[in-house]
Amino acid sequence: MARIPTAELSRYLLNGQLTRRGCLRLRKYPLVPPISPSRRAFSASPSTPPPPEPPVIPLRKQLKDQAKAAKLSGAPHNKKNKKNTDNQTVPGWDLTVGIEIHAQLNTPHKLFSPASTPSAGEDAIPPNTRVAPFDLAIPGSQPLFQPTTLIPAIRAALALNCEIQPISRFDRKHYFHWDQPAGYQITQYYHPFARSGSVTLLPRDGIAPDDGPSVEIGIKQVQMEQDTAKTLAQPNSTHYLDFNRVGVPLVEMITEPCIHRPATAAAFVRKVQMLLKSVDACTSGMEQGGLRADVNVSVKREGETRLGTRTEIKNLSSFKAVEDAIIAERDRQIAVLEAGGKIEGETRGWSLGSTETRRLRGKEGEVDYRYMPDPDLGPVVIGEDLVERLGGTMGTLPDEEVEVLMRAYGLSERDAMALMQMEGRMEYFYGVLEELERMLGVTASKEGEQKHAILAANWCLHELGKLAEAEEVVVDNAGVEVLDASSRVPEQDLAAILFYLHQKNITAKVAKDLMWDVFRGTVVTGGVTEQIESQDLWYKEISEEQYIAIADEVIEGQEKVLQDFIRFKQGKSKAYPQGKLGFLVGKMMRAGPEQGKGMDPASAERVMRARIEEVYIPRSEGVE
Repeated sequence: MARIPTAELSRYLLNGQLTRRGCLRLRKYPLVPPISPSRRAFSASPSTPPPPEPPVIPLRKQLKDQAKAAKLSGAPHNKKNKKNTDNQTVPGWDLTVGIEIHAQLNTPHKLFSPASTPSAGEDAIPPNTRVAPFDLAIPGSQPLFQPTTLIPAIRAALALNCEIQPISRFDRKHYFHWDQPAGYQITQYYHPFARSGSVTLLPRDGIAPDDGPSVEIGIKQVQMEQDTAKTLAQPNSTHYLDFNRVGVPLVEMITEPCIHRPATAAAFVRKVQMLLKSVDACTSGMEQGGLRADVNVSVKREGETRLGTRTEIKNLSSFKAVEDAIIAERDRQIAVLEAGGKIEGETRGWSLGSTETRRLRGKEGEVDYRYMPDPDLGPVVIGEDLVERLGGTMGTLPDEEVEVLMRAYGLSERDAMALMQMEGRMEYFYGVLEELERMLGVTASKEGEQKHAILAANWCLHELGKLAEAEEVVVDNAGVEVLDASSRVPEQDLAAILFYLHQKNITAKVAKDLMWDVFRGTVVTGGVTEQIESQDLWYKEISEEQYIAIADEVIEGQEKVLQDFIRFKQGKSKAYPQGKLGFLVGKMMRAGPEQGKGMDPASAERVMRARIEEVYIPRSEGVE
């Protein structure tokens, strides 16, 4: 049958068979009655429109609100970034984990229809407005494979070191649920387009310390498949369906069962996300909904050779959820086995902030899905020239990028990894650095000339992070809370602030205040420079004589502190008393004009050190 032209979609809309507004409304597990032509939207009543959807709360804000609530209630909670290393193993038991990762491909069209794909996390578009007849399984419509979806899929597989198969085929995976209008999902079960890959994890990726200097995770296969509809739960066991997501192209990456520690499993998912983003294969990361993971967990007693019965935990949407859910399910299975019970193969769920997994349904086997070759789709033939072309234009992968950031720009390993892992922050850093180097007249960062690059990285990571973590709430023009500070601080403005700071034209305090002004949108017309001019914020350093006078005033009466410097010079102490020097410099900054205004900490330390070594130690020579 010929493909239904896009122009025909208008006729379906006018006849009420499709809609550009509203969602199909279902009671729990009902049969869907025929839709009357007079109804203009999928809803329970033509006169009562569906209630507005509740606002989507980003995962980051949910975690932040939970941490605040725990703090107010006095409940114990882990500090940020604290690794749960004591929960990685259980004496006498072996853990085995396999992971399935689904990532939305970065393509303009769906997998088997010309309908455009909604971006991951794009909730503002009306429901059921990005659908074609095949997406809704309208009788007579047929799939039409979109070849452009192969490009990001092959890039993803190459980033995972997979072997691209010259011929792959599509299969139908049958199951009946309201989110799958055709009653089956088109996937690549028997003949995927990529096999036999691997990902190497290093300690800097966050693997468990017991896993040693590196871990290699085997990738069994990578397959293309279509996504399902989005279910929006409503009160009274009512659900709305948005079919915009039906048919969105996914890649599913299936690992070998070779992971044995929860932290390493989370590190693997994080590394895969970095790899896919680096080759522009997927739309976004876990927090935005563009990537989700299912984990298969089994335990066995040490010494046993046969793996235990596995359970699957579905739709984990954060790296922390991956680690926490594996720990909870491992502990549950061990408790069941130690009590003499038996582990059932089943699908389980995990909720944000939970301490236990929950049963969803009994595990379906391969026979239940009734896999069969799709009769409407021919084989996919991938030429070797295409694979070579895409492999040669992959760009810089994460491990190499981290090495470049450390070697060429002088960043620490921790900061380099943080830039790689934060959504969009690497590109933001390079944009700020490029503008800063233009203003400084520097063509590129060279070894030994990296101070401005380190300065840019510190501010892109740490100072911007403080804006996002602050208690103050900033909203954009649409009234939505701003969680990513970089979206409110343009690269040019931050580069200008850092230029003046690097040149010592402004102090660090003034620089931070200026960044807050930019973040709040209160910078005067004309930008950062005009703001500095209008408020006379330029740094005017005090004279050398004034530094000396302040240092002498601070040292007065500090004979006990000076004894540490004397003992060091006499060889009675091996370590220079840097802490005591910092104490004196701090007092010096506070004693200066307007709480340190016009004083450079480096100059203050230089003068203080010189006065101690050249004046006060000689005066006290020989005094204990």
